[in-house]
Amino acid sequence: MRFAEVYKLRTEKGLTVEEAALMLGVHERTLRRWTRRYEEEGAEGLADLRFGKAAHNSAPVDEVIEVLTLFETHYKNFSISHFYDKYRDVHGGERSYTWIKNRLHEAEYVKPAKKRGVHRRKRPRSPMKGMMLHQDGSTHEWVEGFMWDLIVTLDDADSEIYSAFFVEEEGTWSSFAGIKEVIQRYGLFCSLYTDRGSHYFYTPEAGGKIDRDRPTQFGRAMNQLGIDLIGAYSPEARGRSERMFGTLQNRLPKELKLAGICDMESANKFLKEIFIPSFNKRFQIKAQEEVGAFVPWLNANMNLDDILCIQDERTVNKDNTIRYDNKLLQIPKNKYRWSYQKVKVRVNEYMDGSLGIFHGPRCLARYYADGNLLENEMPAKQQQGIK
Repeated sequence: MRFAEVYKLRTEKGLTVEEAALMLGVHERTLRRWTRRYEEEGAEGLADLRFGKAAHNSAPVDEVIEVLTLFETHYKNFSISHFYDKYRDVHGGERSYTWIKNRLHEAEYVKPAKKRGVHRRKRPRSPMKGMMLHQDGSTHEWVEGFMWDLIVTLDDADSEIYSAFFVEEEGTWSSFAGIKEVIQRYGLFCSLYTDRGSHYFYTPEAGGKIDRDRPTQFGRAMNQLGIDLIGAYSPEARGRSERMFGTLQNRLPKELKLAGICDMESANKFLKEIFIPSFNKRFQIKAQEEVGAFVPWLNANMNLDDILCIQDERTVNKDNTIRYDNKLLQIPKNKYRWSYQKVKVRVNEYMDGSLGIFHGPRCLARYYADGNLLENEMPAKQQQGIK
């Protein structure tokens, strides 16, 4: 009807092709084509012949039904992105992500995402791998009926996850375990970005500033290793790791359920051998620089376990014993000193509960978790000095 009005104005008022095309909001060539069809066939000639016809490249109805059935029967609670990965990698699908998304939206299996909020600039990534690592823990019902903590250590440069495992509760030992796994495999790194958890930092007031003069056991260990420990003052500051945990909380519980896993030992094995390699392949990006900043751990005179441990100081009693955690530890006789009375020594407590007593850099003795002397683990020269 609008075209008929403009066509009448052209014939009666002498409008030019340019003026008529401008009134209709179309190109001049389109106007000429419509005019020719209108003059030959009337108003019916302006109808779009594509209406009511399926596109030549549209998917068969059977294929659409097959995809929707697959989602509903196997991956009902999956996000579109997660389902698309399974559709492509496991079931060999060839349709695009947008096609999958549109079909799920049309079937109302997944609601369209809400409009994003105000645009914020992300902190630039570190240019080299090993310059900055993130470590954080997430408490979640990873397996139905169990609330575990997932401890993750990843690289800021490319989001590669180096270490991930489940524990009952996040703390000093879990943080040490993640750092040890990274150093043994890749080497020393430059800095570590964490929250202000009590095992990372001492904060005199809740939510207040970090007291750098009173390092925790973890902070002391990082100082010994030369790793700069950086504390974040808000969840937004840890946006990279927070977003990563959002993805993990969305995908990992569903993957564990598909694999039939319901205990922590099996879940940790699944994480290490299957999930994390696949997750890194999917979400890891390329770092800006090819060369990394990791430095190999080559200090043969210092055991990594003697740094990533709980260290405390004790004064030796007259009978060459010390008391630690309600255990009486007897220092064996050696060739270095006749007696260690009133000498200040360092006690190392390790992840397995075993203990070690050090005088300076020298290990005087090692003990089982129950406090019994572990003579076979003492250096050979020290054992020779025992009479």
